[in-house]
Amino acid sequence: MVQTTVTTLGFDADDTLWQNECFFRDTEGRFLDLLTDFGDRATLSSRLFAVEKRNIPVYGFGIKGFVLSMMETALEVSAGQLDPSVIAGVLAMGREMLNHPVELLPEVRETLEALSERYPLILITKGDLFDQERKLTASGLAGLFHAVEIVSDKSAATYARAFAARGDGPDRGLMVGNSLRSDILPALEAGAFAVHIPHDLTWVYEHVDEPVDHPRLFIEQHIRSVVEIIEKINGSENPLKR
Repeated sequence: MVQTTVTTLGFDADDTLWQNECFFRDTEGRFLDLLTDFGDRATLSSRLFAVEKRNIPVYGFGIKGFVLSMMETALEVSAGQLDPSVIAGVLAMGREMLNHPVELLPEVRETLEALSERYPLILITKGDLFDQERKLTASGLAGLFHAVEIVSDKSAATYARAFAARGDGPDRGLMVGNSLRSDILPALEAGAFAVHIPHDLTWVYEHVDEPVDHPRLFIEQHIRSVVEIIEKINGSENPLKR
């Protein structure tokens, strides 16, 4: 008989623990303002996304790749006839993003503190190593994690390896995240439980259809619900009750 007790918890970072996509949206809006002479906003936004998607295998995910894609898009749509001030503006926006304070989402700290008393927590996030390390340090949450996995992309193999190395295997692991494509589907494929907590803003690249009636998938609106889900799976006392 397969053991279904959850013993190890994995958490995504961006837009699960702290705000992220809102800063990309804001920067993209300001970038489009710089290019009003070269097309309408919807067309320019589509051009930028196409360049970002094309560049992911080269630059990976994160702010630095986003900045390079903005510069490439600007050069493409202007046929190279671009005022240098536009490139300077893009670089300035990138530096601003890289220095932006970390904004935790509601109830994140309290939930992680309570869960960390009973379970090993793993941060499993993708993106630029330097920036993700900076955000984790600035968040004040680093001490709550048993391990940190910063990867270039997420797949079923990512979760299988992380839960095997840091826990009792993926079948006894639970992954929490906002992205179906990156956090939920590959974790389920690896055999783990998964809690999908949708964010109001999700990058279009991460959009996929939600699985129907998957026995190991839970869909919630608040991270605090993870406590009740583990209680339901394990039949244990709620660790938030004092």
